[in-house]
Amino acid sequence: MKLYGIPNCGTVKKARMWLDEHGVDYEFLNFKKHGITEVQLCSWLNQVGWQRLLKKTGPTWGQLPDTVKASIKDNASALALMLEKPNVIRRPVLEHKGKVLITGFNETDYENLKL
Repeated sequence: MKLYGIPNCGTVKKARMWLDEHGVDYEFLNFKKHGITEVQLCSWLNQVGWQRLLKKTGPTWGQLPDTVKASIKDNASALALMLEKPNVIRRPVLEHKGKVLITGFNETDYENLKL
């Protein structure tokens, strides 16, 4: 199992704590340290779609010009933005064997995981 995110993100911290408390083995991959590849993002976008993977509530999104925000209309436009500004990727992304299980953190969703 792999958990992708940024270590100082509060939502990532909650997910890591939940996984640790429930004895779930996972590898943490830091977007800022390890980067994120176009191939990886394409796979996620194909699985869950840009609307679910794009984080529109953070400061990075908020600081974008309205024209850039309006230009994000599909997987391709979201991909370009995510590669340029990984902070707009919803965190964390929990993946197992290449399949996205959950984006973000919701305790109920984690409890319902079939691991």
